[in-house]
Amino acid sequence: MSAKMRAGTALKYLLLTFGAVLMLGPLIWMVLASFKTLPEILAFPPTLLPEQVNLSNYQAVFDTADFVRYFINSTIVAVITVGSVLITSSLAGYAFAKFSFPGRDVLFVVVLATLMIPFQVRVIPLYILASDLHLLNTYGGLVLPTLVDAFGVFLMRQYLQSIPNELMESARMDGAGEIRIFFQIVMPLAKPALSALTIFTLVISWESFLWPLLVASSTDMYTLPLGLAQFAGRFLDRTDLQMAASTLTVLPLLIAFLLMQRRFIEGMATTGMK
Repeated sequence: MSAKMRAGTALKYLLLTFGAVLMLGPLIWMVLASFKTLPEILAFPPTLLPEQVNLSNYQAVFDTADFVRYFINSTIVAVITVGSVLITSSLAGYAFAKFSFPGRDVLFVVVLATLMIPFQVRVIPLYILASDLHLLNTYGGLVLPTLVDAFGVFLMRQYLQSIPNELMESARMDGAGEIRIFFQIVMPLAKPALSALTIFTLVISWESFLWPLLVASSTDMYTLPLGLAQFAGRFLDRTDLQMAASTLTVLPLLIAFLLMQRRFIEGMATTGMK
């Protein structure tokens, strides 16, 4: 490798490192500030590392707000949402990718067209529907708008198109039914796309604020974003407590991404190439 190429490679890594630090800077500061006392956070010049690890902020968060209940609610909503989206998206994506039927392409365009409709336009009809079905202030109402995802259908369809049709044809010749082919052949090969879709759906469900705010009328049904907003409103001048509560809210997403990042990146790269 020539000196010019090495310099170019070094410059690329330098720019990528700078971009990563720039993007992760607020997150790193939030986590470190959650272990500081309030005077230490407000000190000038500011410090990055805490002088002494302080866990009292987290203790105060749990003592003054029901974050355990918020976490349970968010987990229930996320599990139902992710499970429903994975099932419906993989089934619909498989149908659009591997079956020919009248109006298939038109129907797929209609599904994609729903992505252009902002959620704010759909929120009033969805709220009326949830009210008519007596789903307000229930888990069913919280997950109602997210049970089916058009983006998930698109993502799975794009990925499943890359799976050779010969695999399904060979299975059919051996006597396998469509359900067995789907679960034993197609789904194991689609793990990267399923992992990517899981991350996307989990983030959207975990961060959802507007719809839970409309549906949840009691604090017992609050999810973490609602609980965090209420907590921040009570402690406007306690930055240390706000950082601790924010860290607790973001931590599950970070853990999920770290556990699934390899398949997530693989799925996005393969789907993008297709």
